Amino acid sequence: MTQDTPDGTARTTHFGNETVREDEKAGRVHGVFTSVASRYDVMNDAMSMGVHRVWKDAMLDWLAPRSGQRLLDVAGGTGDIAFRFLARAPDASATVCDMTESMLLSGRGRAEAGNLAERLDWVVGDAMALPFPDASFDVYTISFGIRNVTRIGDALAEAHRVLRPGGRLMVLEFSQLPNPLLQRAYDLYSFNVIPRMGEAIAGDRDSYQYLVESIRKFPDQDRFAAMIVDAGFEQVRYRNLSFGIAALHSGWKL
Repeated sequence: MTQDTPDGTARTTHFGNETVREDEKAGRVHGVFTSVASRYDVMNDAMSMGVHRVWKDAMLDWLAPRSGQRLLDVAGGTGDIAFRFLARAPDASATVCDMTESMLLSGRGRAEAGNLAERLDWVVGDAMALPFPDASFDVYTISFGIRNVTRIGDALAEAHRVLRPGGRLMVLEFSQLPNPLLQRAYDLYSFNVIPRMGEAIAGDRDSYQYLVESIRKFPDQDRFAAMIVDAGFEQVRYRNLSFGIAALHSGWKL
């Protein structure tokens, strides 16, 4: 339930460029990803011209999975990160947690899922209230998901809670280009092309309009790094990808 502000009014947040009550956002985000689940991977390839795969490989390169580790991949319904992690760490295990069951079903339907069934779990859950005990995982990842969370600080606090001492947080998310001219060109592409792609490929212009708007609402690299520090993580660092179109943030629970 949404807490009220001191003057008794309901707390609000953003849903793209629209202001909504906090208790409405999760349901609306759920609707977006339920709508696009079956075409999500195809749209990712189209929107990024396949570059999202390079970004995810860069994430795993920096993460350097090790044998025996236990991964929690949040908002990871299609399984991309979990599959990559397990391929690099043969004796590791992974849990994919997502609030949208249709995204999990899409991931479980992939060929890789059948081959990894003994090492891979699929759980419906909320990033702000994870259904796992304290200190359960060695690695927490979230890829292109944290900007959709209603209260980002709560999700980061939950990440800290479920990680074991010495555990690592890794976030891959769209970010801001430090060059204003490049940012302007990217915005023109995003707002004019991506919603049309969504309509043509997934039959859903509105959901992709929201996804574009949500990118612009997300904190820039330094502000997000500060939020990770506030959640209790140490040695927080980030790396820009493709000039800052996306960024990787890393932090440790020490």
